[in-house]
Amino acid sequence: MIKILKYTEYLYLVVAVLAAYKVVSLWGQGDESMPLFIGFAVVSIGMFFFRRNYRLKFEKRQKENKK
Repeated sequence: MIKILKYTEYLYLVVAVLAAYKVVSLWGQGDESMPLFIGFAVVSIGMFFFRRNYRLKFEKRQKENKK
């Protein structure tokens, strides 16, 4: 299960990179959807750090329970 948690962390980073790419591509066009993609990028980065912290706590708890 820990492997799955690790992959979902990086999935959030992929979403953030794709959203950032979309923001850069829409930058000069004045498209109204640009703030939406900025939001996706910010939330995805936040979720990456949240999930990473959660996974590390989970791993620590599992190691303590095995001892």
